[in-house]
Amino acid sequence: MRARLLAAALMLGVSGAGLAMGAEPAPVALAAAIAPSSFGQYQPPKAYTGQVQQSFYVRMRDGTRLAVTVARPAVDGKAAEGRFPVIWHHSLSATQEAADGTGPRAAGFRSIPQLTDYGYVVVQVARRGNGQSFGTMRGYHERNEDADAYEMIDWLATQPWSNGIVGQYGCSNTGDAAVHAMTGGNPHLKAVFAGCFSWNKYDAMRRGGIFAQWGTGPTRSIEQDMAITPITGDEGKVLLRKAAEEHQRATPLFELWKSLPYRDSWAPSVQSTFWSEGSASSYANQMRRSGTALYVVGGWRDELRDSGLITFLNIPGTRILIGDWLHCQNDGFALVEEAHRFFDRHLKGIDTGIDRDPPIHYYTVGALNGQGGEWRSASQWPLPQASQTDFALTPKGLVMGAVKPSPFKASFAVDYTIACPEGGSGSTVQPCHLAGKGLSLSGKPLPAPVEVSGHGLADIWIASDTRDANLFLLLEDVAPDGSVKVVTEGRLKASLRKLDKAPWALPGLPWHRAYAEDVQWLKPGEPVRLQFDLMPTSYVWAKGHRIQFTFTGSDHRERARNANAQPATISLISDGDHPSRVSLPIVKP
Repeated sequence: MRARLLAAALMLGVSGAGLAMGAEPAPVALAAAIAPSSFGQYQPPKAYTGQVQQSFYVRMRDGTRLAVTVARPAVDGKAAEGRFPVIWHHSLSATQEAADGTGPRAAGFRSIPQLTDYGYVVVQVARRGNGQSFGTMRGYHERNEDADAYEMIDWLATQPWSNGIVGQYGCSNTGDAAVHAMTGGNPHLKAVFAGCFSWNKYDAMRRGGIFAQWGTGPTRSIEQDMAITPITGDEGKVLLRKAAEEHQRATPLFELWKSLPYRDSWAPSVQSTFWSEGSASSYANQMRRSGTALYVVGGWRDELRDSGLITFLNIPGTRILIGDWLHCQNDGFALVEEAHRFFDRHLKGIDTGIDRDPPIHYYTVGALNGQGGEWRSASQWPLPQASQTDFALTPKGLVMGAVKPSPFKASFAVDYTIACPEGGSGSTVQPCHLAGKGLSLSGKPLPAPVEVSGHGLADIWIASDTRDANLFLLLEDVAPDGSVKVVTEGRLKASLRKLDKAPWALPGLPWHRAYAEDVQWLKPGEPVRLQFDLMPTSYVWAKGHRIQFTFTGSDHRERARNANAQPATISLISDGDHPSRVSLPIVKP
């Protein structure tokens, strides 16, 4: 009996030291009874029904104190005996505040601390310069934070309630933090579950060289910091006040990013070419060597959806899940259960069935006769069944397939006062179609549904009346009643159009090095060729709907516009010498 109890306890993450001879163990479920499951359907029985928390400070190598909250499985209101795997969150506070950026859904990333019910210790750590922690942010996901992560993983692995096996999770800024923790190669870190992060900071925050991205990271006032819950023992908020004052010495991220127009820009405020320092892509070799299992979560309506797919191509063994979601959301999907399935496999060694699943699960919007969508799986990206199909730009609109281009030139005014009432706010800001703003070209009503799954590619000739111009391209669905839905988008600053070979694997996309020396100014009225990608999607246009491209020279998300890139008009050109086209990855029935 003793041997059977000990074996069961070890599978659940409890050490033999936590079992008294002749006593039944606290867990009520045996790991052996957990049957392998399929995608999104993992519901083993709970081992515990209580949780106890402690919050305190942990001192780092340089004396900086980081705030920590430890949640442990409990029995009858007391922490369960034994050692457990640890899952941690390198967050913006140690108490999961509403503004921490992990998404608003109760069933999402914010609910992962409930995994204490299944024999895990779950820990929240406020990153230096944030929340209740002391210190000053030096940029965003800089190497001090990565060193903190390494040190914190060591600390977590050696606590009396830890069995030395550590996992990490996060979404948005904390997803970045989780992926960056892999770059340190700490041997205790076995698995990372990360959503909506950036593979390369420049490509994420200045997509196409344009500062038109919804977020500039955590920048808070002393009053905002003082409004959060203090660490236990600091109810008078004396330490919280000192930490909040240290936070104010940080360089505001908006000012930092505004000062870095090129991929190789030097930031005097942080003494670094910061796009490189703060990008996970810079440490791809370290991530590969770490051996840490990675599960990526994304959404087709998230600004960073391409980053997860690029990570999949560059870090072998990565799994990826992409739903029809906004940033860090998981509407209608059991995200915590899937995270639990992943962590049980890699932190407890349980056969959860996940290894037999294809590595990619994605949701195709409108797959069911243009109405509801469905989950699909794949083993590679781009999808082998999707082939790039050209759409020619003609005086009569879009024409699908390779056709001899008809001479076409259309000019449109650029409106810099546009707003997007339906574009959302905060982390859900989306592009929107505004009738009459820019140039819209649509095809004929579709005789049958058309599925686009992958990355569109734009090859466009334009002319401008200024030294520079920003070109935005929206891929849209026009319903029979004339209503327009934006499906996905792409953009490029004309002066940064020079192509180069990417230093990492891409799914057949053009890449712009965008160094300062790569700038190619425009000559007024002279055509230039812009080649760029559209962010990926998986979407079905229903029968009778039309595919539409809308070109604009401005966007409601633009920030700190450059006077050089504010033309009054942009001309779109397509002829024998300047063939403009957009190709879409169409999946044939």
